[in-house]
Amino acid sequence: MNAVLIALLLLPLVGAAATLLPSLFGQDEQSAGRRALYLGVAVTGGTLLLAIALAAGFDRGHSARMQAVTDVSWIPALNVRLHLGVDGISLPLLLLTTLLTFLCAIYSLRRLPDAPGTPGPRAYTGLLLLLESGMLGTFAVLDLLLFFLAFEVVLIPMYFLIARWGGENRGPAATRFILYTLLGSAIMLLGFLLLGLHAGTFDMTALAQRHGRGLSHTTQVLAVLAIGLGLAVKAPMWPFHSWLPDAHTAAPTTGSVLLAGVLLKMGTYGFVRILLPSAPGGMATLAPYLAAFAVVGIIYGSLACLALVRPGAKGDLKRIIAYSSVGHMGFVLLGIATLTPTGVNGALFANIAHGLVTGLLFFLVGAIKDRHGTADLDRLAALGKGSGAALYGRAPRLGGLLAFAAVASLGLPGLAGFWGELLAMFGSFQPAAGLSRPTYLVFMALAGLGTLLTAGYLLGVVRRVCMGDPAAAPATDFSDVQTYELAAWTPLVALTLVAGLWPAVLLGLSNPAVKALLGGS
Repeated sequence: MNAVLIALLLLPLVGAAATLLPSLFGQDEQSAGRRALYLGVAVTGGTLLLAIALAAGFDRGHSARMQAVTDVSWIPALNVRLHLGVDGISLPLLLLTTLLTFLCAIYSLRRLPDAPGTPGPRAYTGLLLLLESGMLGTFAVLDLLLFFLAFEVVLIPMYFLIARWGGENRGPAATRFILYTLLGSAIMLLGFLLLGLHAGTFDMTALAQRHGRGLSHTTQVLAVLAIGLGLAVKAPMWPFHSWLPDAHTAAPTTGSVLLAGVLLKMGTYGFVRILLPSAPGGMATLAPYLAAFAVVGIIYGSLACLALVRPGAKGDLKRIIAYSSVGHMGFVLLGIATLTPTGVNGALFANIAHGLVTGLLFFLVGAIKDRHGTADLDRLAALGKGSGAALYGRAPRLGGLLAFAAVASLGLPGLAGFWGELLAMFGSFQPAAGLSRPTYLVFMALAGLGTLLTAGYLLGVVRRVCMGDPAAAPATDFSDVQTYELAAWTPLVALTLVAGLWPAVLLGLSNPAVKALLGGS
């Protein structure tokens, strides 16, 4: 299985390199562009099949143990090793990454942005595959410096996807994205060096097995501060989130799907994979502060969305979903900050659920924007003379899917969004020993309030976009779901239902691994 994992990481990288060879695509520009897009579908499809093969060969009975392991020396002078492996925490994220990238490649066959001056499909495909390679590497490497390298690889392709294929204000949005994340990454690298040099190893499994032994409390606190800051920017945790709404609003549809569905998970994954097991003393000291920031993010994100949903606010649907991500990722960070198996399992479940549901939401909003040329709520409502865009009457399948994704995002029981947030609050109800239970009960109550606010703004979006009088609307192109859209969206709908009705499919994988990372608690 280690050969399967290596092929999983190399295939998109080889595909990206192939896009640099003009001889593979011919001289005709239009035909070359189509061949490049089909290459993207083939490579991402092959990568998804490899991920499924990896999952099929994974020993679920020993999900706490690293499997498909490769461990060879890479840079002996720095004691850096090419160490790869997967367990019950990283496997679902690998599957999510390959699935979303494949669906984005399918969607791009028909909906690749084609503005004047935009680079061709060959450049787009190369960047998409390079982005996938970096995302997969982040979840598969087990060395701190390799993790940093993979963590950084994703920044350049995402920057160009926003800056060259994005919409209005794409340049400033892409610049803010790259500056925020690079600054956070620089501080994170200092934390990695502090942790690795004091521990005598950069190997993440060795650090996890030591569980902080040999590291002073001060070293652990400083490592958590430095590494946590870089991870918090990517998560994104309030108040380091301000790059996100602009990036999502300007990004093309596929860029928004991958940014929300995968890139945000890289930050929270780092908290679980690196900080919880390697610096438990530092995490215990700073966990209440992490929980406080998380809860502020939950409330802030919900209030920002409520302000954007009200009539006259000129709220952009993509911006609303971006702010909602701040709130949803707040639940993930709250679960991690409880330092309990219940809370951390909830955080990991919420990670996957958010990737599925928010990926679907961005696909749907992109479809609405493609049809009408805007995602502005006020302009959409004007289609129905101010009573709503009447999507139910004009494109009932599109409207039904939007309503489905909205109620999944607000945490309706039976859908994927429910379990992660519930378990994060359960973890707050009984946090780890040494944490103040009254304080965490306040955090739990505020998080519960956040779920009510979330329901308020998402139902407001459904009312203003889906309801209204279709007879009062002017004749505009609001065609219903197309075949290529159905192909890209159906897997997300199905998995949202499966995860909601059968949560053990994820929790059974993550729970043993989480207990091992927390020291066997």
